[in-house]
Amino acid sequence: MFDFSVTLFITSFVTLFVIIDPIGLTPVFVSLTNGETAAARRAIALRATVIGAVILLIFCLFGESALTFLGISLPAFRISGGILLFLTALDMLFTGRRKRRAAQSEAEPAKNDPSVFPLAIPLIAGPGAITTMILLSSTHPGIAGTITLSLVMLAVIILVFLSFLTAPMIEKALGDTGTEVVTRLLGMLLAALAVQFILEGLSPVLSEIFQK
Repeated sequence: MFDFSVTLFITSFVTLFVIIDPIGLTPVFVSLTNGETAAARRAIALRATVIGAVILLIFCLFGESALTFLGISLPAFRISGGILLFLTALDMLFTGRRKRRAAQSEAEPAKNDPSVFPLAIPLIAGPGAITTMILLSSTHPGIAGTITLSLVMLAVIILVFLSFLTAPMIEKALGDTGTEVVTRLLGMLLAALAVQFILEGLSPVLSEIFQK
């Protein structure tokens, strides 16, 4: 019989909410989808959240065994996720995403779709969120723990989707200049977060080396 734990739900929800940070992702979504139509933004938001939810659900169900099966350690996963996030930050800081997108739309009809990368991975289902799901599922094994953690994850993902839907209002309030400024600032924050992921991945590796 399923024994729902309110305490587990609340503590897990707060942890995952802080890690994924739906509110903080909204300005990033604005920057990554700048210039898109409302319908295109809704589609990108839906794809990104669904893909992110599926990835997190897989790690919730299979936990650390999923990485072990692939031969990937948690430090390696953190480092690779940090590198991908750092590349996104560089793009936001220096490339001029909106100008490049306008030039691409004139040269070719295909558009860049950020729903898979970097929205779903690594911003929604990033190293921090995946590691959190693995740790929580290993700490609370069994059907009850798995169902509770799955519900927690879905609740946070729904909040992410709802936050993404507010993107047009945020963009309208900021304007073109405000959006550019926020994009650069978020690029700096994403770069710092990427470095933090890399450092967290390198920490156990360096500790093992120095202990030898």
